[in-house]
Amino acid sequence: MAQRILVTGAAGYIGCILIPDLLREGHQVIALDTYNRNDTVLAQLCADPNFEPVRGDARDESVMKSLVARADVVIPLAALVGAPLCKQDPIGAVTTNLDAVRLAVKLLSPSQRIVYPTTNSGYGVGTKGEMCTEETPLNPISLYGTTKCDAEKAVLDNGNGITLRLATVFGMAPRMRVDLLVNDFTYRAVTDRAVVIFEGNFKRNYIHVRDVSKAFRHMLANYDKLNNNAFNVGLSDANLSKLELCERIKRFIPEFSYLESPIGEDPDKRDYIVSNAKIEASGWSPDHSLDAGIQELIRGYRMIRNSKFSNV
Repeated sequence: MAQRILVTGAAGYIGCILIPDLLREGHQVIALDTYNRNDTVLAQLCADPNFEPVRGDARDESVMKSLVARADVVIPLAALVGAPLCKQDPIGAVTTNLDAVRLAVKLLSPSQRIVYPTTNSGYGVGTKGEMCTEETPLNPISLYGTTKCDAEKAVLDNGNGITLRLATVFGMAPRMRVDLLVNDFTYRAVTDRAVVIFEGNFKRNYIHVRDVSKAFRHMLANYDKLNNNAFNVGLSDANLSKLELCERIKRFIPEFSYLESPIGEDPDKRDYIVSNAKIEASGWSPDHSLDAGIQELIRGYRMIRNSKFSNV
């Protein structure tokens, strides 16, 4: 069933993949963004009459009130993503990642729906060898993780919402993020042929950006059945340490060298493995493997040779 969907942070890394998919499925999309990068990642969508870009801020109640009133579904993508960026701008992190989501929830009527992307970085440091499930207590260790977990609580406490605890996302997109771990290490392999790793045994889970879009669309299609739940979204065969990730990249770039530094530390202390059994049991499955994503990135990095495609 076609719906009118409000997407905030529409011109970001996930939004520029998700919104074309929503339009192809026949939905109407209100695409709210500050558009302050003045780029054209959504420009090709302007030919579609179901696409409505709106320049504005998801923290502005006067803007959100009128847009939410017109929507069947709200997807709040607007966020300061990642621990380094949130540390740089803590006020922006709280107001965008948390306050704006609370505002959206407050403006929703009981008949309206919300699908919110949080992060499995909320698990912080997991118990060695134990999978984090949706029942595992959240233990965020950064401002980014804290704001996203608190926003998730606001959505679920409302009694009418779904949250997606996304693994570390990878893959090419019109609004690229080179600073994400798989994207970053592959970029370094392509451009520098080398990387120095800190705390290389720290593990995390990974997911392709197009499979994130697929997860959102799966929730929209099955909302009544899956409502009021959190779901981990990642590749079940990709709970990998940094060293294991480098080993995978080296399969496709044999000259890539990586070295774990005996001194120094990674400011991002996340270390956990994740079970994605719950979302898989609901009928969702990923289409893009980690290996396919690395090969995709290698092709993409033949075109990209600068660092503007990051959040920091």
